[in-house]
Amino acid sequence: MTRPTPLALKPRKSPSQARSTATVEAIHTATIQLLLTDGVARLTTTRVAERAGVSVGTMYQYYPHKEALLFALVTAQLEAIAAAMENAAADLTGRSLCAISDGIAAAWLDAKTADIVGSRAIYGIAAEFDIVEMTRERSVQMIDAIETLLTTASDAVVARPREVAFMLLAVMGGSVRTVLERGARDEELEVLRAELPLVCRQYLAVSAHPLAARSDAEELTRV
Repeated sequence: MTRPTPLALKPRKSPSQARSTATVEAIHTATIQLLLTDGVARLTTTRVAERAGVSVGTMYQYYPHKEALLFALVTAQLEAIAAAMENAAADLTGRSLCAISDGIAAAWLDAKTADIVGSRAIYGIAAEFDIVEMTRERSVQMIDAIETLLTTASDAVVARPREVAFMLLAVMGGSVRTVLERGARDEELEVLRAELPLVCRQYLAVSAHPLAARSDAEELTRV
């Protein structure tokens, strides 16, 4: 079966005021709750509207059908994770390489596990949609932010910051995905939170040189 394209799943309109934003958030929350209790097969826009406390007419102002609603959940999660990583990169600018590593790993885990139950529900429906291009765009957005961040490290210089940023994101993404696919048990999440920062820290350590290397490089460019 052909998966619907993102263009065919665009919402009718986007919330522009606080009240409409709250309405959309209530719709999304209700959708996740119904996914968790009844599964995607029994999910209908009518049931979501009832659970969210809005009229079906209000529901259709934003989402013309169930598929558009589910796609909106996937999109919102991808955008939230990308925004979290950009914010973390901005906050960590100019810190030591170790602080950058630990901060990026913590921000990734916080974003991915803030609502682990809801994340698992959304993860389960993501495969139903063609999100390759959207995922790529969000990945590039995060790679750009991490690459720029790495160049600001106060105590080290990363020789290939873009390649390192790509690999760091791949390592973090693969680790969390593995735990989610295994059911995201509490004990495994605890191990992930304890060990992933160590993995990231060691990878960045072997990918960088002391700050003196940056000074030597700058000196060579002036000769």
